[in-house]
Amino acid sequence: MLADLLVGFAAGLLIATLTAPVGVSGAVFVLPVQLSVLGVPNPAVTSTNLLYNVIATPGALLRYRREGLLLTPLTRLLVAGTLPGVVLGALVRVYLLPGPDTFRVVAGLVLLALGGWLVGRTLRPPRALRPLGPRAIVVLALGVGLVGGVYGIGGGSLLSPVLVGSGMTLAAVAPAALASTFLTSLVGAAAFTVLAMVAPGPVAPDWPVGIACGLGGLVGGYLGARLQPHLPERGLRLLLGVLAAAVGALYLAQGLS
Repeated sequence: MLADLLVGFAAGLLIATLTAPVGVSGAVFVLPVQLSVLGVPNPAVTSTNLLYNVIATPGALLRYRREGLLLTPLTRLLVAGTLPGVVLGALVRVYLLPGPDTFRVVAGLVLLALGGWLVGRTLRPPRALRPLGPRAIVVLALGVGLVGGVYGIGGGSLLSPVLVGSGMTLAAVAPAALASTFLTSLVGAAAFTVLAMVAPGPVAPDWPVGIACGLGGLVGGYLGARLQPHLPERGLRLLLGVLAAAVGALYLAQGLS
């Protein structure tokens, strides 16, 4: 058990150090480690990954809070959509997608989409889209929250590229997406904990693994932010994109077979 916790801490540390400089949630990459290396069972791996987010993100949140960038209208719109979305996603995960094969298909699709976005954004500049209105933002956040409740992420890595691509500045999007990621993960982890009281099978978070990974992510996120000026962002984006697409394709093949 101690060895698993050390592996979880090291994985969270390494992943967050690499993902923080490119603005991608480390939770997207931590889940495959929990699922395939640490053997966290389904559907508890989803709630465990949400627990990782709860522990790993407060450091950056405190920095944004000191700068007065958290409680913005955009944050409120995102939270209005992601919170009900993640609860709905938790219900879907526990009652409709509890098995490992179906979940691997979902995980594969999420990873393939993220990998394609990272590679595409690196190889060609993003095309500006029409700015989203408040209602469209809430609907988008609801869908992202649903995916987050099924996969086990707060959704910031999915919201940020769409919002920035619609013409919003990264300075406005980053703190709002991070705040919604934290609150969504907190509510999602709580929803799974409540569902564990009434649903069969392992549903509640694996607390030791989630805490170990989260502490690693907390340290790694700080290191990644400090190292950002010295790391090749283009190379990191390509590396993470190819890695996400490769793992996604593997999971998709395993789930479909």
